[in-house]
Amino acid sequence: MWISHVLRRCRVEKQGRLKKGAKAAIRTVRNREKSGSLIDKMYQDKVVLCGASAYDKKYYLNEDFAALPEQIQKELQIMCVLFTEEIGGVLTLDFDEDGTLCFEVVANEDDFCFDEIGSALKIKQLQREKQELLEALQLFYKVFFLEENIEELLTEE
Repeated sequence: MWISHVLRRCRVEKQGRLKKGAKAAIRTVRNREKSGSLIDKMYQDKVVLCGASAYDKKYYLNEDFAALPEQIQKELQIMCVLFTEEIGGVLTLDFDEDGTLCFEVVANEDDFCFDEIGSALKIKQLQREKQELLEALQLFYKVFFLEENIEELLTEE
């Protein structure tokens, strides 16, 4: 289901009808070596997809991913917010330099309610239950940000 959303996005991009937000995201990534700003340096190591904080009670979605379907954006928000409400701390979903989606959890040292063991177990549970969504997000990132060939990526799987 999620992969079909990503494939639809890829076909639309190939036909030149990509949403304005996605074009800006692609342009940002392509131009990242030309600029020396702090934001551009962030894109050299990892790209934050989204995150949620139990401390601030806030959710963040990187505006470069505004081209994702609304249903996927909502699914990410629900997943992140429920995680931080249950476990605590701050959860971010990041893409590393090869396009792998990583879960990162950080907690304040004085947060005695943070469940470190539960955190690892919950991440494994999410990776199992949301496997199709996470693989589709990786595919989306590899095609639109890393500009890898979609046919090659699909034949690898």
